[in-house]
Amino acid sequence: MVDGNGTRVFSIKVRGADLVAPCPETEKLLIALEQATPFPRPKAVSVGCRKGGCGACRIRVISGEYTTIKMSRAHVTEAEEAEGYVLACRVFPASDMEIEPAFISPKERVEMRKASLN
Repeated sequence: MVDGNGTRVFSIKVRGADLVAPCPETEKLLIALEQATPFPRPKAVSVGCRKGGCGACRIRVISGEYTTIKMSRAHVTEAEEAEGYVLACRVFPASDMEIEPAFISPKERVEMRKASLN
């Protein structure tokens, strides 16, 4: 779909949330998801700093194409990114997408790192 300005708009399906959100190619995924779930409905994806530093909006891309901008490697390693994990606040859609929330608390991340060292 194309909006009135000639910008492509893609459909973002959130697995497990019964939500399909429109997202222009020029808009970060997190913004579109927030707009699609107005208060008091719970957000489909957690929201934090909106700048790639906190990891609250971590998701896994199940299908679709996208581009990313710089994000914290403390929350998404290069290996995880290769598996489709990204921060929704750092992603722009390039096609229709299906995603799922994949937040990992700081405590869980520490435990995962400890386990990988053993």
